[in-house]
Amino acid sequence: MAPQARPPQSRTRSAAIKSSGGGGGRKGGVLHPVDTNPAAYDRTDPFTALNVLRKLLSALPSRLGGCQYKLTPEEHKLTLHLLTVVEPFVGLAPCASRRALARQPTEILDAIAFHIDGKRDLLSLALTCKRLYSIVFPRHYEYRVIKCKASALSVWNHLVVHRSLARNVRRVEILDERAGEAEQAIPSDIMTTDTDMESTDDELALHDKQERFVVSALGRMTALQSFKWSCNHSLVAFERVWPALVKCQTVSEFEVNDNLIFHALPVDESHTSTTVASRKSKQRPAVLLDLKKVGLHGTKSTFGASKNPDLSRISKMLHNCPNLEALDISYVARHSPGFFNPVADDFLLCGRWSSLRALTLTNLWCTPHAGLDAAASFLAAHVSLEVLHLDVSFGTGANNHGNGVLASFKFPPNCLPRLRELKASRDLATALLACPCDVDGGRPLETLKGVRLSNSARDRVFLENLRAFGTQVRRLELGGWTEMEDVRRLAECVPRLVWLDIGKRGGSATNPVIAAILHSGSGSHTKATPNHIVSNFLRFSHAQYPLRTGCERGDIALIQGIDTSGDKYGLRRHADNVSESVDESNDESGFDGIGAIDTGAYSENHVRE
Repeated sequence: MAPQARPPQSRTRSAAIKSSGGGGGRKGGVLHPVDTNPAAYDRTDPFTALNVLRKLLSALPSRLGGCQYKLTPEEHKLTLHLLTVVEPFVGLAPCASRRALARQPTEILDAIAFHIDGKRDLLSLALTCKRLYSIVFPRHYEYRVIKCKASALSVWNHLVVHRSLARNVRRVEILDERAGEAEQAIPSDIMTTDTDMESTDDELALHDKQERFVVSALGRMTALQSFKWSCNHSLVAFERVWPALVKCQTVSEFEVNDNLIFHALPVDESHTSTTVASRKSKQRPAVLLDLKKVGLHGTKSTFGASKNPDLSRISKMLHNCPNLEALDISYVARHSPGFFNPVADDFLLCGRWSSLRALTLTNLWCTPHAGLDAAASFLAAHVSLEVLHLDVSFGTGANNHGNGVLASFKFPPNCLPRLRELKASRDLATALLACPCDVDGGRPLETLKGVRLSNSARDRVFLENLRAFGTQVRRLELGGWTEMEDVRRLAECVPRLVWLDIGKRGGSATNPVIAAILHSGSGSHTKATPNHIVSNFLRFSHAQYPLRTGCERGDIALIQGIDTSGDKYGLRRHADNVSESVDESNDESGFDGIGAIDTGAYSENHVRE
């Protein structure tokens, strides 16, 4: 009998090991979590195949050494087999539709990507397949937002030459000439450089050339939605760019940060504009019907600043925007002698926008005689206003906030019936609170900001009106205070307050208030909503005044934004001192639920919540 080449037991044992399931197989020293035999899986059962794939992939991180995240040849072969089992069940109809979309002509795919404005949505479209990726990048994704300087001639020339790419731009930001490279966002397929567009013949007219290229490029952006101008240190004037922007009927918001917009219109220019308007009265003026949001701001730089700023240029620009919903005009006040704030009498008297919902006027000035009537008529005409930030001086000087003129001023009845947020001076807030409103439930005023308490007779009038007509106020941010008694009386007038920011004492930067520590325990208003919001966190130091209210040690944890794990500022030690003084301060408190800590001469940045 011939000798056998291999014992039968060895062959049987090898076959058993190879066909064993549930992780019992072994080959080459590697444990398989599943059966690696492809014939063991039914082609009509995609759920089993999917579960096996999940088990196989989830076991990869647990392997040691060089075997981690690596498949053996048997596992790789099994993975490909299982994918062929799963694919027909999960990709029949979707694959056909995807193939139908990807097989469309390039012009149709480009038109589809053109109607997608958001960059995140464009990225999601590009990740579907390589065909759509080649359409989105870089023709659409890199052209949605353009951020560059006015001197970037290569960018503007590229957009002028390639009209099909310029129509893909949705937002343009013209940066200041001192901006760094990190702030710019320029498409990567621009091959030319700025020096290629320059020549020695136009060195004296370089700014005119830059202006010409910018205006021409804006004319090609037929789908522009947002525009921001921050080119303050350049001779390229925004007043010459504005006519090109008016022609972009799709613009919905624009923002200007430039001191030159507060310059008065020249006399000859204003006279010429009225003459031309009278001659061409039959022609319909260009109007931005889709423009909803406008921001016009001055800058801290003295470049382009005028000693006698004016709002005539701004009024002329806004005359072309009848459907405004949000308007922000902020002037940066100059403390040097000879500088004045812009006079807003004519602007308030003539400006009317029926859809205006948010208005912010900062560092403006009204004459004591005509300014109040103009402001009252302006506010009475805008019944849709919901947010009003009014930092306007009524008096004989730019820094005079009324000189008692507002003390006896009264708004017309039913003024601002939809107002939800008000930021204004104390006297203006007093007059508005006392204004009668026939709306069901009263005026929905929930937020009040900018009020300064000076421990005067006018404070008492304000607090009386706040107690009588401010029952819906939930958030109050003071612009400053003088004595702790002011804050105590304020807390008594608004027992249902949920947010209190008492600002800085006396408006001094060397004596900031750290926080308002909340206490929802004892108090005369037992049915009031517990206060649970605090603000204005600075570094803790020794308190100048003892705690005015009783609070428990756990109340200190309500202060958000301060890491107490390391007790860096002595918060635990301060909490112990507070808990010891609870019994002594409970009886003295007339302060229902709100206390205050004044902490000396630290003027560091606020720790945000």
